[in-house]
This record gives sequence, C-alpha cells and structure tokens, in this order.
Amino acid sequence: MSIIALIIKREFISKVRNKSFIVMTFLSPLLFVGIAAFVGYLSSMKADTKRIAIHDESGLFVKEFTSQNTKKGEFKYLDLSLINLKFLKDSITNESFEGLLYIPKEKNTKDFENKIQFISNNSPSISFIENVQEIIAKKLTKTNLENAHLDTLAIKNAESKVNISLAKASGEESVKGLNEIKIGIGGAFGYLIMMFIIIYGNMVMRSVIEEKTNRIVEIIISSVKPFQLMMGKIIGTSLAGLLQFLIWAIIGMSLMFAASVFFGVNVGPTARISPELMQNAQQEFAGTAQMYIKELWNLPIASILVGFVIYFIGGYFLYSSFYAAIGAAVDNQTDSQQFLLPIIMPLMLSVYIGFFTVINDPHGTIAIIFSMIPLTSPIVMLMRIPFGVPWWQIAISITILFGTFFSVVWFAAKIYRVGILMYGKKPTWNELYRWLKY
Repeated sequence: MSIIALIIKREFISKVRNKSFIVMTFLSPLLFVGIAAFVGYLSSMKADTKRIAIHDESGLFVKEFTSQNTKKGEFKYLDLSLINLKFLKDSITNESFEGLLYIPKEKNTKDFENKIQFISNNSPSISFIENVQEIIAKKLTKTNLENAHLDTLAIKNAESKVNISLAKASGEESVKGLNEIKIGIGGAFGYLIMMFIIIYGNMVMRSVIEEKTNRIVEIIISSVKPFQLMMGKIIGTSLAGLLQFLIWAIIGMSLMFAASVFFGVNVGPTARISPELMQNAQQEFAGTAQMYIKELWNLPIASILVGFVIYFIGGYFLYSSFYAAIGAAVDNQTDSQQFLLPIIMPLMLSVYIGFFTVINDPHGTIAIIFSMIPLTSPIVMLMRIPFGVPWWQIAISITILFGTFFSVVWFAAKIYRVGILMYGKKPTWNELYRWLKY
C-alpha cells in the first residue's frame, strides 16, 4: 500500500472513530428536523391581532377598511370617528391600539393626498402602509370619476390584462419562470459545495493544527514528504466528511418522512397551505404543472449531476489545500482568522455572481469569465450548466480547476514544509511569501 493510501486510511479512521464525529453525525439530523418542525409549527400559528383605530372626519373612507390578513399579521380596524382625537392619541401612547389612522375633513379629494396621517408608537411595515395607501387611493379615484360623471363600470370593463405566452423557435410552448428554476437548481448544488468546503475545510485545518501542537507531525514528516502528507489529509478528511454528509441526508429524510406520516407534522413553508387549497391549485394548474415537468426533464440532468461531482471534488480539494497550508502556518485557530477571509470571499463572490448575473445573462462575458476562474468556477459553472453550456467551456473550466489545484498543492506543500515546524510565532503574509522561496 502506498504512503498516501496509508495516510488516507489513518485520517479516515481517526475522524470516524472520534466521539464528537459520531455524536454530531447522528445528532445533527435530529436538530435539523426539530428546527424544521418548529418553524413549520410557528408558521401555522395564527398571528396576533393588531387593533387599528380609524378617526375619519370626512366619513368617506372608514367603510373601505375591513379586518384582513396580511403578511405581517391580522389587522382589525375599529371605527372610532366619534371619539375625541386627543383621547385616541393618548390611547396610542398607552398602547391600547397598534396605531391610529387619522383622516381629516377636506373640501375636495385632491386635499386628501397629503393630509392623512398614521400615528403609532412603533414604525409600521412598508407593506401595511402601502396597503392603506392603496385602499384610500382607490376610493379617491372612484370618487373623482363619479364627480366627473364618468361611468366607473365602463372604465373598469375597459381595463385590459395582458398575458404573454412563451414559445420556442421550434414551435413548442414554454413556461414562465423557467430561468428561476434553473438558477435554483444550480444554486442548490453550488450552496452544497460551498457549505461542504467551509465545514470540512476547517476540519482539515484543525487536524493539521492539532498534530502540529501535539508534535506528532515531527515524527510523521521524518518518513513522509509534505506533499504526500497534505494530499492524504485532504482526501482522508473529505471521505470522512462525505460519509457524514450521506448519513445526514439519509437520516434527515427518513425522520422528516416519519414525522409527516406518523405524527402529522408538516415541516417547511408548505405547512401553511391547506389540503383544500392544494387540491384546487393542483386542478387549476394541472396543465401548467405538466409543462413544467416536461421542461425540467429537458434540462441537461446528466451534465448537472456529473458536473456537480467533478466540481465538488475539484473545488473541495482546491480549497482544502489552502486550509491545510493555513493550519501548517499557525499554532491555533485564533491566528488563522486573518488568513480565512481571503479564502471565503471568492466563495461569497461566486454566489452573488450566480444569483445576480447568471440568471439574467448566463452566457454573458462576466458569467463565462467567472466560470473559468478556479476559485469561483465550482459554483458559477454549476449555475450555468442548467442553461446549457458548450462542452468545450466545461472542459476548459475543469482543466483550469484541477490544474490550479495541483499547483496550489505544490505551493502549499512548500509552506507546509516550513510552517509545520514553526512554533510560538504568528506568521505574516510576507513570511508566507518567503517560505515559498525555501
């Protein structure tokens, strides 16, 4: 068995036999499912009723306000136009009401536009204010039309709603929101890669720091080259992490299924949707759903899955080499913070580029460039693949990614060779640069 294989075996066994690894492997799915069930329970709870007092001196608008449910909770409107305004303001101060909508008496409808006030101790939400403004504006518009002796019913009937249907050049019908679905699929895979890199890259770094502080590495490197030791640690830790990730997925899905079937717990945002509403929606949009399913099957599923595996491996190995080099350069995790930000920033940048650039122009210059840069390509290219990417672009991107990985491992091994024996000194960027020359 080769030296690298022995190191991989040692790293893998040491990780999976660790008590914290075993505990978190089986405890984390329980925590995730518990949080999801708790969020589903909270979302199904009825929001607190907020009482809104209305003092309408004009008498034109009070009947337009009815109790209604909004995203921010349920509002109950109370007509208190006959009560003294000062008393109502004092009630707001004493928090007897959530707020007071004051509408003065004006001679013409134009004067209402800037004279209405909403009085409250706390600033109301934008959606609530926009809803109130819309109700008042509709009433004023209707009143203006009636004063102008215009037929409001005829005007309403004259309003048109345009619904543009989508079609491909081949003549087949298409659906709206397909780009959002594609970017969602690519974004989900890219997010998994980013989380895996952050979580298990730190595991590689902690492993190097631990061996360095325990002086175990001084014995190991007497018979192992730094490049071999680094590669073994990266691969061994990644296999342990992949095993943990698979166990999480299996246990998590099993627990969520058991909770929904045996205990009647609906988790996630769908907990708020009633079965009757779901049935009506399914009947109403059955044809549209079939079109969406057809479009999803037309996506390059094989390319997405293969690309995910390749970029998952390449991206993790590339960033793990950075984490391993940082672990060799420092004595503790506190000193590593100054070096972690430059590693995390490209990951965050790739997510922003994917969601704000790729969705609008997946084949544009910016999207193509960042899907070739190795630090951002694992996420950006995965977001582009659902839109259909030429094979030569994927081939170039993968070649650059793995070529950069081996180059970084080579440079990181030089840092590893020097830094692994350095103790008691906080390294700087200039020192790391000098280590590369040794």
